[in-house]
Amino acid sequence: MTSRRTTSVLAAASALAVFALGACSSTSSSSGSGAGGGSDQVKVVASTDVWGSVVSAVGGDKVQVTSIIHDPSADPHSYESTADDALAAKKAQLTLGNGGGYDEFFTKLSGEAASAKKLVAYDIAKPGEENEHVWYDLPGVEKVADQVAAALGEIQPASKQKFDDNAKAFKSQLDGLIKKASALGAAHPDTKVVVTEPVAHYLLKTANIADATPKAFSDAIENETDVPAAAASEFTKLIKEKQVKALVNNVQTVTPLTKQAVADAKASGVAVVDVSETLPANVTGYIDWMTKDVDSLSGALSS
Repeated sequence: MTSRRTTSVLAAASALAVFALGACSSTSSSSGSGAGGGSDQVKVVASTDVWGSVVSAVGGDKVQVTSIIHDPSADPHSYESTADDALAAKKAQLTLGNGGGYDEFFTKLSGEAASAKKLVAYDIAKPGEENEHVWYDLPGVEKVADQVAAALGEIQPASKQKFDDNAKAFKSQLDGLIKKASALGAAHPDTKVVVTEPVAHYLLKTANIADATPKAFSDAIENETDVPAAAASEFTKLIKEKQVKALVNNVQTVTPLTKQAVADAKASGVAVVDVSETLPANVTGYIDWMTKDVDSLSGALSS
C-alpha cells in the first residue's frame, strides 16, 4: 500500500525509533458510477467513493455518480482538484462531501456547482464532533441516506418514491449491521484495542469497544505532529504485553510507525484489523465494506 503520510516519533530506548510525520500528495482522477446512462439520470459528484457508493445505493439507476477520489493512494487532506473534476462539478445537480476538514478541496470544488444541491455528511451525521471520519458512524450514514433521498426527490420528483424506497432498504441493512456491531461489546466486555489512527472511531463506539490508545498519541497523529516519546512507548507496551485484544490499522497510512506496530502485533499474537478510508478493491459497495469490517473486528475479538 502506498504511504500517504510519514509519522515522526521521538523514541526512548524502549520505544519506537524516530519517525517523520508529513504529507505526500498523490493524484486521483474522477470515476463515474452509472456512467453512460440516459439523460434522465441525476448527475451527482461525491468527494470520495465512500459517499459515492451511498448515493448509488439510494439513487440506483436514476443517478450518474462521479467520485473524485476513488484511489486508496490519494489523500483527501492534500488532494488538488483537476480540470476534469471542475468540469464534473459544473455539471452536477447534487454534490456530497465529507466535511469536517477532511476534504477541504471539495468545499472549493463544489463551488463550481453553482446550481447544485449541496450536502455535507459531517454536518448531517456528527456536527461539532472532533472526529471527521463519519462514514464509520453507521447511524449517521443512515441520516445521510435520508438527506440524499430527499435531495434526489426534489431534483427528480417522478422518482421520489424510488429514492425513498431505496433509502429505506439501505437503512434496513445498516440497522442489521448496527445490531451486529452493538452486540460485540456485550460478547466481549472490558475488551480494549489500540489504533494507528482513529479512522474507525465511531464503529468502535457503536461496538462499545474501548480504545486504549494514549490520547497524546492519537492527538499527534490527528494533528500531524510529533508523537511524544512517552506516548509512543506506552502504545508499544500495550501491544507487546498483550494488554489489548487487537490493533486497528488504517492501511492507507503506511509509515515506519504503523509498520512497526503491525509487526509488533503479529509477533505478540495481537490480532490486526485493517480499515481504510476509501472502498477496498474487494467490495461491491458500502454495505459489503462495512459488513467485512464488522466481521473482521468480530473475528479479532474472538481470537
